[in-house]
Parts: sequence; structure tokens; C-alpha cells
Amino acid sequence: MTAEVVTVPPATPVLSIARLLAERGISAVPVLDGTGKLLGIVTEADLIRRLAGEADQPASWFANLFASAERDAARFARAHGATAADLMTTDLASVSPETPAAEVAKLMEDRNIRRVLVVQDGRLLGLVSRADLLRALVAPKHEDLDLSDDRIRIAVLAAMRKQPWADTFYTLVDVKNGVVELNGFSRSAEVQRALRVLAENVPGVKGVEDRSTPMPAYLYAAG
Repeated sequence: MTAEVVTVPPATPVLSIARLLAERGISAVPVLDGTGKLLGIVTEADLIRRLAGEADQPASWFANLFASAERDAARFARAHGATAADLMTTDLASVSPETPAAEVAKLMEDRNIRRVLVVQDGRLLGLVSRADLLRALVAPKHEDLDLSDDRIRIAVLAAMRKQPWADTFYTLVDVKNGVVELNGFSRSAEVQRALRVLAENVPGVKGVEDRSTPMPAYLYAAG
């Protein structure tokens, strides 16, 4: 996560927030009150919505049939507000410092957002952006591990048993000097590719060699 996060108080004018984002080259600022409590976040999307709100047209009579006074009032305040408190999003996507990177990535994907706030006891600790996740993805993972071949093999087989598409009956796993060897029969190229990825993600694995051959037709029929 990024620990040094630019923040603003709720009374910050919209124009000041826009300047801050442009000058710092950032896309969002969390909003904190005087005690440091996290209140919300103002993003580029909020500012664009504010700009677009100036050109709002009255809703049609048909749309008014399904209107919600609370929703429309909140939308108006965010579209025409003058301060961070007016514009900010309060339905925050946040995680704790212990949340695994995979869960953070899933939260971003599910909610279609670009950043997640790291919060503990209502206090902002930092921010995880898509760029942070990419850095974590390319960071070295297992180079410092020196596990025995037997332990690696057991770990690979355990990981395979968790996947319904992984065939531990026809696929034989061996490990030599940290390199996983896949022997036996393969059901498809996609399965073999997934097996390679699975093995590569097991701690201690230094490489993967796929020596499997296509499964014979009589084994397909037997299965």
C-alpha cells in the first residue's frame, strides 16, 4: 500500500481539490475530519460528475414516475456541491492491513474501482491502487525459499487436489532440484497450462517442465 496519502478536510472547495489532483498527479483524495477520522473520498469521477451536473436537464415526466426523493436529493448535492463534504463518496471500499492482495484485487474487480482504502479502527492507514497491486504481482516471491523436493511435491499435489479440473490420477508429479516435472497424460492444452501456472505459484518452485502426452482415446472412454 501507499502510506503517504494526500488528504483534505471536508470544507475544502471543489476548485482546490481539482487543482490538488492536477498538481500532484493523483486521481483521488480521502476526506478526514479534524480528529483524523475517515469520512469519505473524492475522486476524478466525482469532479467530472460535478462538472456534468452544471448541464443537467430537468427529468422527463416518465422518469419522475420512478423518482426517489432521497436519491435525487443526494445526486443533486453531489452534482452541484461546493466542498469535499458535498461531493465525497461515503460508501467506501476499505480493507484492513492484513487483507491479502488477492482479496483486494477481487474487491476492485467486483466494484469496478481503481483504489481501496486501508483502514483500522476508523483511521486511514494508506491506500492500495491498481499500480500497487501490479508492483506486488511482479515482485520476487519465492527466491529466498529453499524447500526440499519432497515438500514441494506434496505442496503441488495438495494444490492440485483443490482444483476440480486438475487430474491427480493421470498426471504424475515429480520434483528435482526445485523444478516440477509433469508426466503422464493430459486432457487438454488448457488444463496443462493451468497446471503449469498452479505449480509455478507454489512456494519454492524454481521452474516447471511439462512432459505429459495427450490422453489416449481409450482412457477418455474409460473416464
